[in-house]
Amino acid sequence: MIKPIFSFRTKFAKIIFVLSLAFVLMPVCRAQDQSQQATAGDAGESGTSTDLFVMLGSDFVRPGLATKANYNIGIGHTFGFLKKDPIGDELTFAYTYEDGGSGFWHSQFGSHTESLGVMKNFGVPKTKRVSGYTWVQVGITSMTGDPYVENRFYNGESLGAVVHFNDHNSIWIQETFNKIVTVPWYTTTSIGYTRSW
Repeated sequence: MIKPIFSFRTKFAKIIFVLSLAFVLMPVCRAQDQSQQATAGDAGESGTSTDLFVMLGSDFVRPGLATKANYNIGIGHTFGFLKKDPIGDELTFAYTYEDGGSGFWHSQFGSHTESLGVMKNFGVPKTKRVSGYTWVQVGITSMTGDPYVENRFYNGESLGAVVHFNDHNSIWIQETFNKIVTVPWYTTTSIGYTRSW
């Protein structure tokens, strides 16, 4: 009975791997006639970047506000031609592990989520050091620890701020509203490091 679940997950993982590889290779595979003397300012003006992020946080599960560890890693690519799109200008893929047991850090019960998302980056008036973003994600959550792996639809909406140290390093701070089918909604407060190129 478990074989179809793993077959689906294997196909899903392959698709996500190809999409992630495309995000990574896209900046490398530019047209050959472009100048190789491009400066960091030129890259900023084009509006494209690739972000690799790692976030650590805590869920606040409803009801009762129980805290649970939440670890997130992902990659996103900003497309310059989508800057004026009201929905988003960055496409993301992320993997999230959340503790589902009685402890905080880790237990035999876990929630593993692979999600695709759309992020909208926006500036904050009078500063270039801080910017903001909204982020909508959908994906599949696999709940482990029981005799059978249970797959559920996942939806998350985030609001966050980015503190930029330079063109390549920043800290993200975000609050996320999460909903998994058959699980009460919960929020996650996270802080993370991002490397951009």
